[in-house]
Amino acid sequence: MATTEALSVIPASVLRNLSDKLYEKRKNAALELEGIVKQLAVAGDHDKVTAVIHLLTQEYTYSPQANHRKGGLIGLAAVTVGLTSEAAQHLEQIVPPVLNSFSDQDSRVRYYACEALYNIAKVVRGDFIVFFNQIFDALCKLSADSDANVQSAAHLLDRLVKDIVTESDQFSIEEFIPLLRERMNVLNPYVRQFLVGWITVLDSVPDIDMLGFLPDFLDGLFNMLSDNSHEIRQQADSALSEFLQEIKNSPSVDYGRMAEILVQRAGSQDEFTRLTAVTWINEFVKLGGEQLVPYYADILGAILPCISDKEEKIRVVARETNEELRGIETDPAEGFDVGAILSIAQRQLSSEWEATRIEALHWMSTLLNRHRSEVLVFLNDILDSLLKALSDPSDEVVLLVLEVHACIAEDPQHFRQLVVFLIHNFQLDHSLLEKRGALIIRQLCFLLDAERVYRELSTILEGESDFDFASIMVQALNLILLTSSELSDLRDLLKQSLVNADGKNLFLSLYASWCHSPMAIISLCLLAQAYQHASSVIHSLVEEDINVKFLVQLDKLIHLLETPTFAYLRLQLLEPGRYIWLLKALYGLLMLLPQQSAAFKVLRTRLKTVPSYSFKEERFRRTSGIPYSQFNYGGGGSQISEDGDLNENLHDMHSGINFDLKLQQLQQIQKQHHLHSKSQTQSRFVSTSWMKEVQIAEESKRAASELNRPPSRSSGRGLGQLQL
Repeated sequence: MATTEALSVIPASVLRNLSDKLYEKRKNAALELEGIVKQLAVAGDHDKVTAVIHLLTQEYTYSPQANHRKGGLIGLAAVTVGLTSEAAQHLEQIVPPVLNSFSDQDSRVRYYACEALYNIAKVVRGDFIVFFNQIFDALCKLSADSDANVQSAAHLLDRLVKDIVTESDQFSIEEFIPLLRERMNVLNPYVRQFLVGWITVLDSVPDIDMLGFLPDFLDGLFNMLSDNSHEIRQQADSALSEFLQEIKNSPSVDYGRMAEILVQRAGSQDEFTRLTAVTWINEFVKLGGEQLVPYYADILGAILPCISDKEEKIRVVARETNEELRGIETDPAEGFDVGAILSIAQRQLSSEWEATRIEALHWMSTLLNRHRSEVLVFLNDILDSLLKALSDPSDEVVLLVLEVHACIAEDPQHFRQLVVFLIHNFQLDHSLLEKRGALIIRQLCFLLDAERVYRELSTILEGESDFDFASIMVQALNLILLTSSELSDLRDLLKQSLVNADGKNLFLSLYASWCHSPMAIISLCLLAQAYQHASSVIHSLVEEDINVKFLVQLDKLIHLLETPTFAYLRLQLLEPGRYIWLLKALYGLLMLLPQQSAAFKVLRTRLKTVPSYSFKEERFRRTSGIPYSQFNYGGGGSQISEDGDLNENLHDMHSGINFDLKLQQLQQIQKQHHLHSKSQTQSRFVSTSWMKEVQIAEESKRAASELNRPPSRSSGRGLGQLQL
């Protein structure tokens, strides 16, 4: 019925020319159709207008013939132009078939669809906003059309639609954003340009709040920063820069959702994307305030790796952001998650980059200073990582780790735990003790009280069942004690062991564990000026004590005697009559050294410089007649009186140290060492013998099997030939 009604008002020639293959004929037919519709509109006969639109849609735009489809599109545009101000009421019929033609397989049809919609839009302007999402979707696809002419036509239409949207008050940004978000992950460069163009245009409209919806398409914009096209990267960067400026000037911004996106982008493989993300994070940390507190851990996790970025610009911004973040003091009650921050810092301790590890440790230190009780709750979670970090190849990292350890160890229980863990790690990894032992012990003594550290170490090592490790550890501690500037106060205290109660207590505290190494005991006695006991220890040494390890330690001690640490001892040699036990101890050490060794020559040269005028033969005879066992083990400052009798200084006699008992303690522990050593040697011998026996048994079995094997024919002939 509708078709008959339309045919009654449109001449057959017009309908025929509308589908002609020649453009001019189609154009002329459209102009005639425009005039007809204009008359119908003036007459108010909208039913016939509807019939005409229906005819054009069904018989032309949906026709299998391309020329018919072209004619239908130009005809619909002509109808709209003819209707002018009254076209709005017919848009529901006119626009859908045109939009449908955008996906036509014929590029010319798609071109005419763009042209038709352009003409329709010019007439109806804001009235077609109701179709905006469908039009946008169609334009998005056409922007990447394979035909250059179609692309060009789509661009013209796109510009017109943008103009209409910017002046319309009917545009709904809320309905548009889901469509935009869906398209933002498209990789096609033409589509990306199209999208950025729309974002920029809409953001320029004062009445449209694009900033409020920025989290919905921010990730897509960041995606475009790594596009192969320089133009697209530039457009995306420009859009992002504009939004960042708006954020700075806006009183209300959803920092949280965007922070999550930025954290991800800060780890991008693309350098420019990383820089932009870190720059945004930097601004967010300055502007975000309380909104960002729940995201601090995520932000820190993104920033710490960037501190070691290969690109200097990124490193600079990341460091600034890190300092800004650490400068913000927040309370756990306000949502600041100490555990999450601590976990991030712990994870970054295993970073391959030194700068990142250093900053992670600074964070641990900061958290300990500000939220000590909260950090200690997670101590068991981070302690293993902190202990492993003591093996870090960077000295700066190790020093910072020790600062963190020292801060934790302010509590006695944690101090004990630290020292136990430290010794355990040294025991498991001897290379750690060898390479970093001195650095670790010295720094702990600097950060904590040196006497406290050494007393605790000694207490733990005293009961150490692994004698080999105990000996190595004591030798290492002894060497540090004798050489490190951080332990000068401790050495000064030990020098007063025979006259000062604190010095005596320290001497006794160290003595028990130092018994694991005779050379360490001798060194300790020389330091404490207990020269008589040093001489006693030297004379008590048995064959098992004087091995290669002992001689190596002795060699080190002899060279240490020439250092400033033992300057007092060398000066005491100016009074050999007063310090006869010192002289005797040194001569005892000389007798233990191989004569061809460098240490022997050094010590012998030193002893040759001892003044001879203080010795008188009669005094030597009278003194040397006293059996060694009758000498009082009172200490070091023994001297000979004017009548030649050997007397102990008064303070030595009342030092309160039972040196006889100490010597027995040393001999008892060394006896255990000897038994342990013999047991190990025997074990190795038994193991080797058993392996040899097993090997012999296996060889015997193989030989027996060879003899018992039946001879083959060839082997039989061979035997027969041998017998002949």
